[in-house]
Amino acid sequence: MLLDPSYKELNRASTERIKNLAASLTDEEMQTRVGKHWTVSIALAHLAWWDRRVMYVLDMTAKDGKLFIPEIDVFVNDLSLPLWAAIPPREAARIAIETSEYLDQQLEGYPPLLLEEIYNYNKRWVIRALHRNEHLDEVDAALKR
Repeated sequence: MLLDPSYKELNRASTERIKNLAASLTDEEMQTRVGKHWTVSIALAHLAWWDRRVMYVLDMTAKDGKLFIPEIDVFVNDLSLPLWAAIPPREAARIAIETSEYLDQQLEGYPPLLLEEIYNYNKRWVIRALHRNEHLDEVDAALKR
């Protein structure tokens, strides 16, 4: 399946959404519960972690010249929760913004054939907006925005 170049704008828009959210929240709002175990800042730390995972996939795929699939599963969210909770809220926001901006640039300049292979394996690794917006929607709902 051919990769639609609109992923670039979708990713940029989700990064802007993270930036706008972080800039608009008070420290107290950053601690708003999002579901049973998360807060807004934990959601941002989660997004940064998974964006960094994709950065690792891109780096290893480019290094090897073929698709690299890390052996990581969803259980990593539960294992990482205490670490994400320990990150000060503003730092979680800063890390999420910096990571998403860097990853957006990396994806946009990535070799097209390798990017297509990654996309065909898991489109969420290329269209990061799918994952980011899912959690940002949950944050907005928790903040009643």
